[in-house]
Amino acid sequence: MSNSVLQRLPHPYGSMIDRTQVIEFEFDQQKYQGFAGDTIASALIANQRWVMSRSFKYHRPRAPLTMAGQDANTLIQLPEEANVLADTTEIQPQLRAAGQNFSGSLLKDSDAFLGKFSKFMPVGFYYRAFYKPKGVWKLWEPLIRKKAGLGVLDLNFEPEYYDKAYLFHDVVVVGGGPAGLQAALSAAEQGAKVLLVEQEKLLGGSLNYARFDVEGVVADQLREQLVNAVTAHANIQVMTQAVCNAWFTDHYLPVIQGKRMYKVRAKQCIVASGSFDQPVIFRNNDLPGVILTSAVQRLIKLYAVKPGQKVVILTGHDDGYLAALDMLEAGIDVVAVVDLREIPSNKEAYGAVKAKNVACYLGSTVFEALHDKTMHRVHGVDIRKIVSEGQVAEDAKKLDCDVLCMSSGYMPVYQLLCQAGGKLSYNDQKAEFHLSGLPQGLHVTGSVEGIHAIEQVVEHAKYTGTLAAQHALGQPLNVQSSSNTVLKNNPVNFPWPIFAHPKGKEFVDFDEDLQIRDIVNATKSGYRDVQLVKRFSTVGMGPSQGRHSALPTARLVAKSTQRSVSETGVTTARPPFTVEKLAHVAGRSFDPYRQTPMHAQHVEAGATMMPAGNWQRPAFYGDAAHRLQHIENEVKHVRNQVGMIDVSTLGGLEIRGPDSAEFINRLYTFGFTKLPVGKTRYAVMSNEHGVVIDDGVAARLSEHHFYVTATTSGVDRIYQQMLKWNAQWRLNLDITNVTTALAAVNIAGPQSRAVMQKVCHDVDLSNAAFSYLGVREGSIQGIPVRILRVGFVGELGYEIHFPARYGEFMWNHLMQAGQAFDIKPFGVESQRLLRLEKGHIIISQDTDGMTHPQEVDLGWAVARNKPWFVGKRSIAILEQQPLKRKLVSFVLDKSQEKPLEGHIVLEGEDISGNITSCEYSPTLDKIIGMAYVGIGQSEVGQQFPIRVEKGAMVHATVVKAPFYDPANRRQEI
Repeated sequence: MSNSVLQRLPHPYGSMIDRTQVIEFEFDQQKYQGFAGDTIASALIANQRWVMSRSFKYHRPRAPLTMAGQDANTLIQLPEEANVLADTTEIQPQLRAAGQNFSGSLLKDSDAFLGKFSKFMPVGFYYRAFYKPKGVWKLWEPLIRKKAGLGVLDLNFEPEYYDKAYLFHDVVVVGGGPAGLQAALSAAEQGAKVLLVEQEKLLGGSLNYARFDVEGVVADQLREQLVNAVTAHANIQVMTQAVCNAWFTDHYLPVIQGKRMYKVRAKQCIVASGSFDQPVIFRNNDLPGVILTSAVQRLIKLYAVKPGQKVVILTGHDDGYLAALDMLEAGIDVVAVVDLREIPSNKEAYGAVKAKNVACYLGSTVFEALHDKTMHRVHGVDIRKIVSEGQVAEDAKKLDCDVLCMSSGYMPVYQLLCQAGGKLSYNDQKAEFHLSGLPQGLHVTGSVEGIHAIEQVVEHAKYTGTLAAQHALGQPLNVQSSSNTVLKNNPVNFPWPIFAHPKGKEFVDFDEDLQIRDIVNATKSGYRDVQLVKRFSTVGMGPSQGRHSALPTARLVAKSTQRSVSETGVTTARPPFTVEKLAHVAGRSFDPYRQTPMHAQHVEAGATMMPAGNWQRPAFYGDAAHRLQHIENEVKHVRNQVGMIDVSTLGGLEIRGPDSAEFINRLYTFGFTKLPVGKTRYAVMSNEHGVVIDDGVAARLSEHHFYVTATTSGVDRIYQQMLKWNAQWRLNLDITNVTTALAAVNIAGPQSRAVMQKVCHDVDLSNAAFSYLGVREGSIQGIPVRILRVGFVGELGYEIHFPARYGEFMWNHLMQAGQAFDIKPFGVESQRLLRLEKGHIIISQDTDGMTHPQEVDLGWAVARNKPWFVGKRSIAILEQQPLKRKLVSFVLDKSQEKPLEGHIVLEGEDISGNITSCEYSPTLDKIIGMAYVGIGQSEVGQQFPIRVEKGAMVHATVVKAPFYDPANRRQEI
């Protein structure tokens, strides 16, 4: 057993560790021991190993700053993953970890000399260098790429399972500290269903490590009381080690826990996220051993680690004295408390520290942290009296220490609230923050609201939790405002904890190695706005995302531009709050699907189902093992007899009103103002860029009434487009999406008219009375129907649209009526092959995000004499330019390997296109398909090569479309 295990502080210290389990692990090729529950950082510090990483730019040695995963100083390398935070990653048996971003070794980095040349790397130097003289970038690029980047990827890493889940609650409380616990409890007591989300393993937040009174009893008592009550309450669901990573409209909260992302919906949301401890800015404030005061308290209370023997505490508020009492009780020699203020507010805490014979330097600061040549650990401090804002006296007091604790104040964890549209303002006189402008139903409580005294925190949380619950449940609001109970706080932020040193190295942003002069020089370069300073200097753009640099940056920008912090503001907070893996976003998700009214009939008939957009549709009828045979049989039956397919998933849009014809005419490329009543027309829609985005059929049912179909996957988008455009045009009409209100079937094949004549008696179905592309309204068994005579599959066919509630009855009735003609159902895959034989394209399969009408031979569907339609100007411009590719029809002998959709077309050694559709045609006994090819390959009769599986090549021949019945005799009979 190592000395670190023996030297741990005794119980009750160490609430996070299990002393019965000793774990051996490796860091930087050395063996260490720790306890189960230790993080890598806590175990290393217990072994007096501080240096864990190197800084990004200057390769300075770095050690933990927060012990809470809020800084980038602990980024390390695991065998399977880079950029892991050592202060949040628990040790495991046989764990092997290493530092990163160093040359040679972590303790003796050969690139550490870069810090001596910092004056040659001023802020924004990368914007102003490396590009001249012309061509010099080619010399710099290899060197920069070699130095850039952190960590090493494991290219043999096997992807792990990640998934998603959905939760719905009346009230969601973000933060499990004293405010969050009390708010959750108060909301639950009102009867609300509450979700409490806490980032740490233990509930309690600051109650687990901070001190709130001189005697040191309040935190333990309050934690036990609140945690026991919350965990025992039936209305509260607790999630620990979970991060609420963003706030989206209507309280939609993505919560990450382990390998699962919860998509949480809340009626009301309470943010009790707390506040971030803030550093003081002075020379060498990044040395290992210079650490936030709250981080030392975490090491002591949570991990039973004694971080050093001689500690100096630099503070800007009363909590520094309470922390000193914690350290003294743990047996640590507190050499001095250096208070930035002239007078402490908490006289009792100040007196208790003085009574322990601890030196207290008031109105003073640490001007420089001292070190030896290795810079592996702070060795002492240079203390100076503060004489004015940011200025110190010449006289120095030097003290020896191996740990320097610092805290200038607290910054509210405002990120989620600002994502919600909240405004963070700053009172320059009081150095206090305030949040305003929050959306309805979003509440804040605790220190994020600027309330720090523990009694006031609890009282305000009671009020907030009760109020949120009453809103969520629709109860009368009978909670008394907390404004009468919340007293004035003692100041917790020192207004100017920034002390420039003649030799520099006073770090504002540890992630990016940015010093005071870098921020000031950015403003001198003309970047007065804090957002522009961020982008020019990269301050706040590292892993910490400005948690400790946003406030000092705002202060420096304000002073340099002669403004106040309230005028400059802080940089914008955007999701996510913490790093989230792509695996969380891409992990298994729910795939809800819709069923047509005839779904049960398809299943009963033995259909193999497939997804089509968000619908389930029959792919074919029969077992999947004989897929090709079933599809071939269905295709032949439609060509020779009659078949029926469920097309209820087609989008259906009703356009009614005096301006309906004008509206359709503006939206679609073809002309529709003169379309006769009782006729349909193919309708292609393009966007403003001239790209084909959808197609369907527009049927004119009366002078002011159109029924328009859209693609299964595109109807919702097209409906939105219609609403958007008419919001601008303000035409006199109504637009209704009736996709789910109507069901539809398509009866197709030579015998389809005979089937229809048997069931529909009030419509003349003769070719003379009801010709191709006509539309009629009638009835079948008393059910009102719309019948469109269309030919998507290339045969005589009738598309019947009717109220969805009659779906099962209509399907059974038509199948029964068609028995005399050997009617059989056919599926989507057979339909797609039938349409391919006929040469009809499918939007989003045979088109992409760049396809314009000329590329797919849809120029005939563009009415160029119309005064205007969406995309007309773009299409006209595109038609004046030479085509770069063309969608062609091709054939292959069936003895060749069949290309798959997506296989590439070659022209020499270059890729000239790709396959969009390809199948074996039983009608033609050939492989047929469509593909984008180069213009030089698009003439009929030309051959082009296709690279198929395993790099093999086949050669296809361009043919004139359609493959089948080019004269349209079969569908016009």
